[in-house]
This record gives sequence, structure tokens and C-alpha cells, in this order.
Amino acid sequence: MSAGRAPLLRDHASLVVHGDDKPGIVAAVAGVLARHGANIVALDQHSDPDGGAFFQRTVAHIKDLAAAVPALETDLAATIGDGLGLHWRLRDLSVPLRVAILASKSDHCLLDLLWRQRRGELPVTIPMVISNHSDVAEDVRFFGIPFFHVPSQGKDKSAAEAEIVKLVTDNVDLLVLARYMQILSGSFIEEVGVPIINIHHSFLPAFIGAGPYQKAKDRGVKLVGATAHYVTADLDEGPIIEQDVIRVSHRDTVAELTRRGADIERQVLSRAVLWHCQDRVIRQDNRTIVF
Repeated sequence: MSAGRAPLLRDHASLVVHGDDKPGIVAAVAGVLARHGANIVALDQHSDPDGGAFFQRTVAHIKDLAAAVPALETDLAATIGDGLGLHWRLRDLSVPLRVAILASKSDHCLLDLLWRQRRGELPVTIPMVISNHSDVAEDVRFFGIPFFHVPSQGKDKSAAEAEIVKLVTDNVDLLVLARYMQILSGSFIEEVGVPIINIHHSFLPAFIGAGPYQKAKDRGVKLVGATAHYVTADLDEGPIIEQDVIRVSHRDTVAELTRRGADIERQVLSRAVLWHCQDRVIRQDNRTIVF
């Protein structure tokens, strides 16, 4: 097995619970799992000291999980949902999420995700890559993944968005924008109906527009970094999943700043995708809890 591999866990399920904090939640969750022969192998929880919110992620081994799921879900709905008024989701960790990637001309984030998936570092399948340019087509096909060229020109993006919706509807569980340099409309986000993760440099809201690294160099920045977040109708304002930075200095050229920024973007995006696909991320309003 390759170093850093993220294996799919047979007969393992993740159970995420969140809602208003109250006594007895942990005991109730453990009780439901115990009634169905589950062995808890990992548990993380967090309670907001000021907001009264509760978050928990549990991983449990259940023999013959697929057969046990219907009865387990019924019990969870009655005990955790109706009984305690909490939100919950149960997922079989042996089933990889289907992730479609949207890209433009820049290939560093796209190829990193494809490489990590092939090595088994990301527990996902990638049924397609969609791009508004054809520059990365051959690189994608080298990985044996279907490539779709959907041009997006001019101010009206509705035709391109409609084509992407047709491609991904009922085919994917997650969209990843690997430096997809198009602004998505609110109607597109709603129609797609699955979470969307984006990556961008952490200069925002400073140095917006073209040539951000040149502008950063001219300003004399001391840090460059990247932010991965969920996409919402509010541009670049979605819940943040992961961030990272690296120190730079006046000695670094614009090319060096760009290279270092690309390195951080790759790492931050891959971590965000991994954590989402491992059910480690809980969204609450415009923030995330990451276990």
C-alpha cells in the first residue's frame, strides 16, 4: 500500500450529529450504535461554549453494514432526530464519493487531485473533468478519465452552466473547482444540488483581478497562501474548510511567489477534498467544524 494512502473502510460507517447541545447526546448515540452491534473505533465532538451548539463525528465498525443500515437509520431517526431534535447523517465509508472536477487553463490543482486519486490518497472516483478550455484535455485522458470541453464566453454563461448541469446531474456527489476561472451563478449552484469546493489565493479581498502576485510583490507581502471553501451565491464568501500560508521575502521574484502559491493551493485543496469525503466537515451557517 502506498504511503499516505486513504483506504476505503469495509463495514465502517461515519455518523455525523449536530444541533442544539443538551445532556445525553453522546449516550444516546452510543446506545443506538450498541443496539445494532456497532463497535465505535473513533469519536470526535465539540460543543460551542457560547452558542450552545453540539457537533459529533463517530466512526463505527458494523458487521454486514449494508444489511444493517435500514434498521440503523430507522433507530437514528427515532432516537436522534425525533427524540433529541438533532440533525444526523450516516454514510458507508466503503463507498467512494463521485467527484467531478472543473478546471480552466491552470493545471496544478487538477493534476494533483488526479494523481492523488490514482495513488489511493483520495477515497473518491472521478467520473469526469470539465473545462472551459481544451488545454488540459490530453493530461486528463492520460489518467483514463473522460474530459468534456464546455466553452464559456461572454457575459451570458447560462448555456455553459446548463450543459454542466446536464453532465453532473445524478452523476456526482461533489464538484471541485480546481482553479476554474468562471463565476458560478446562484441558479447553477442551486440546480447542481451537491456541495462545491473552491480554491483561491489568500490575498482576497486584496489584490483582486489579474496579476495578483505581481501586485503582491509590488506591495511587499511577507506571506502567500491559499483558502479552500464551499461555494455559495456570495462570491468567495462561503464556509472555509482549510487554509495555509508560507513565508516569502523581498528576494522572491513574481515567478517564485506564483510557484509557492501554487504549491500551497495544491495542498490546501487536496486536504479540503479529503476531509469532505471522509465526512469530517460539518457546516453551520457560514463556518465549518472540521474533525
